[in-house]
Amino acid sequence: MSTLTSFDETEGPDGTHKSDNVPVRDRIPSIKEVYSEQSPLVDKTLYQTINLPRNISFGCENKQYRTQYLATFIVTIGGFIMGTTLGWTSPAGPMMKNGQYGFHITDDDISWIASCMPLGAILGCPFMGGLVNILGRKRLMIMLTIPALLGWAMIIWADSVTIICIGRILNGFASGSYSVIVPQYTAEIADNEIRGTLGTYFQLQVFSGILFTYVIGSYLDVFGLSIACAIVPVVYFCLMFFVPESPIFYLTKGNIIKARWSLKYFRRPFGQVDQELITMQDSLAKTKREKVPIMKAFQTTPAKRGLFLGLGVMVFMQFTGCNTVIFYTTTIFNASSSSISSNLSTVIVGIMAVLSTYVSTLVVDKLGRKILLLYSVIAMGICTFLIGGFFYAKDSNYDVSSIGFIPLVSLCVFIILFSMGFGPIPWMLMGEIFPPQIKGIASSIVCMANWFFVFLATKFFTLLVDTIYLYNTFWLYTLVSVLGTFFVVFIVPETKGKTMEEIQLLLGA
Repeated sequence: MSTLTSFDETEGPDGTHKSDNVPVRDRIPSIKEVYSEQSPLVDKTLYQTINLPRNISFGCENKQYRTQYLATFIVTIGGFIMGTTLGWTSPAGPMMKNGQYGFHITDDDISWIASCMPLGAILGCPFMGGLVNILGRKRLMIMLTIPALLGWAMIIWADSVTIICIGRILNGFASGSYSVIVPQYTAEIADNEIRGTLGTYFQLQVFSGILFTYVIGSYLDVFGLSIACAIVPVVYFCLMFFVPESPIFYLTKGNIIKARWSLKYFRRPFGQVDQELITMQDSLAKTKREKVPIMKAFQTTPAKRGLFLGLGVMVFMQFTGCNTVIFYTTTIFNASSSSISSNLSTVIVGIMAVLSTYVSTLVVDKLGRKILLLYSVIAMGICTFLIGGFFYAKDSNYDVSSIGFIPLVSLCVFIILFSMGFGPIPWMLMGEIFPPQIKGIASSIVCMANWFFVFLATKFFTLLVDTIYLYNTFWLYTLVSVLGTFFVVFIVPETKGKTMEEIQLLLGA
């Protein structure tokens, strides 16, 4: 009596099957037979009623996730590239005003140079929504190093403000595109137990990139700073060739052999991935069966709630004052009578942001997304209220020497809690909340909206301060934080430890 040979027994060292050495009657069924919708292996009752023990790791749990951590670290360097693009204007602005480019640059020019980045990001987002399922996640992430390098080249050798702005638009295009692709890739390769942790890596890399520009900008001129930033995409280009494509992308293309090889890479050293692959295949088959026109797909309850949730967290991410607090770091340090220099103060803020985001990576899968968002938005509201009160007292000619510590402490608490909650978690949620039918387009819409909000916050902040004064601006952010608290309590679901299918059910599927 012949026995059925398992996948692992027939797999060669290169990921292919040793079919030539196995008699026909002893070979496993064809891939199409095993994974077709008619196959009993795809029966929902099979894998929904079997609970595989998760604790049988033989002390190798960290090793089990090692390849996922490594791949996520490499892939999220796209966030580091985005961080260098965001942070470049802070140290480069004074250098440009001092004439390091050899031509005159005004404050209004610097404002437009800073604002061109989110405009470029808005252009990049819609392209990625359509291409991510055609060209693949890995290929696009590699290709995006080209506009990033072109942008930095134009900035380095610019002979006018227009050339700098075009370079910033190209850098923004790459950054906006990475903000769509990287969270999606990370969510697709991660185990449920660590998906939240890996999802926060993107924002961790963004803050690391910003800190990088602060530190390098303290020692180099604008050209040295720009060259240092341009080296990062080159490193990223080389490292990305060591990272596999997402197994989900391979499945959408019908290449189950490569999908299985990719999944085995991410699940090392436990190579038995057949059941998880079947689950993925069945989920995609269900999506294909239920495929509807894109406008109709957006009319479903999970799609509407997911889009509302995604846009909502981005609104509160940008309009609770994060850009203002970071922009006014030097002013707040000076107002507190601190002897710390402006360069050192920005570096300190950058370090706090990186360390706090790292703490978020450690606790997000233990405490959950919702509780971190709630703590974050409440703390930010309190901090902006106190900072606004300090500047109101100062503008009203009160003696504030005895309370000079308030803005400094509020700034530190704001940065720490923002970096643990509303900084990283919105990007992570974007990879979790959308139905498969609209994930690419919906992620692009949310990212476009986010970058539009960034543009508004950076370009018109000065006008807002001139109109309603600085203290009222901070109090306006406090009002937004109050609204954000209600949003988190009543709208945001807890997705900790849930599969993609369970999240869709939670959103009303």
